[in-house]
Amino acid sequence: MSATKDRDPEIILRRPSPEDGIAINELVEKCKPLDENSVYCNLLQCSHFSETSSLAEINGEVAGFVSGYMIPEDEESLFVWQVAVAPEARGLSLGKRMIFDILHRSSAKKVKYIKTTITPDNKASHGVFNSIAREMGADVDRDVLFDEEEHFDGQQGTEMLWNIGPFKRADIMSALSSAA
Repeated sequence: MSATKDRDPEIILRRPSPEDGIAINELVEKCKPLDENSVYCNLLQCSHFSETSSLAEINGEVAGFVSGYMIPEDEESLFVWQVAVAPEARGLSLGKRMIFDILHRSSAKKVKYIKTTITPDNKASHGVFNSIAREMGADVDRDVLFDEEEHFDGQQGTEMLWNIGPFKRADIMSALSSAA
């Protein structure tokens, strides 16, 4: 991939398809410290959850992936599971652009909240989601969802639940046009 911050690469955002599963798996492997999922999990994300996931291609190569889903029994909340951006594509706001791509879809027309979990040391994700909240004019509430000791037996850091919102459809459209 030849994406750099100094050039204007051709970026395409789209729904993922099962044919993207292997490329997504390889992308996540390059995006430490993200948790790696099985190829099968990626295939399910690209099929069952394609409407709430987004893939970024730069010059025809997979450069980013956001997986998400609608929280059962809460049609106003999109849960962003994972944001992966290839190291060579960082600095292009791909993570934010992919999230706005999902929010722009008609299937997300009732979404008023974005929820995600982030470990306290993941400053890159803090930056992405704080930027989204600012652009949407939304509040951010944070609370422990999964505790390092209680839920992970000390094997993984605490996952903080970020709840961003509420926001309006007009906020999404405005943020989408400014992120492009």
